[in-house]
Amino acid sequence: MKIFFETTIEQPFEVVRDHFNEELFAYLKPPGVTVDIERFDGCKKGDEVHLKLHTLGKKQQWISLITEDGGDADSWYFVDEGKKTPWPISAWRHVHTVKKISENSCKIIDDITYTCSPSLVAPFAAPALWLSFAIRPFKYQQFFRKKT
Repeated sequence: MKIFFETTIEQPFEVVRDHFNEELFAYLKPPGVTVDIERFDGCKKGDEVHLKLHTLGKKQQWISLITEDGGDADSWYFVDEGKKTPWPISAWRHVHTVKKISENSCKIIDDITYTCSPSLVAPFAAPALWLSFAIRPFKYQQFFRKKT
């Protein structure tokens, strides 16, 4: 399954890139979901993010490993892959990209590929997962509006 969002931000590329941190990560939490950030190393290859999700009446752990990162003067990216994912997600790959549009604007791209197990739950999980990321464009714009 796939989730894909692009968000234009009216801030310089460097400002947006430099604010991809734990503060932004916590800000992006979807409404109605309790998430405890137990570990946040950063966005470089080898870093890990450990979460405890309070969903469906239980606590589930999510551990992501940053498997790639890179970029240049006009683009920057990192990839997080699920090492331990909550049910029903069995595989997770999220490519985060920031691309410069102009001196004062850039684009954030969330490109997610995932699978569920058993696969028959995927059609039921997809709307909830999509909704949890559909709020991100608004949240990104709100967050970066406060940055200079």
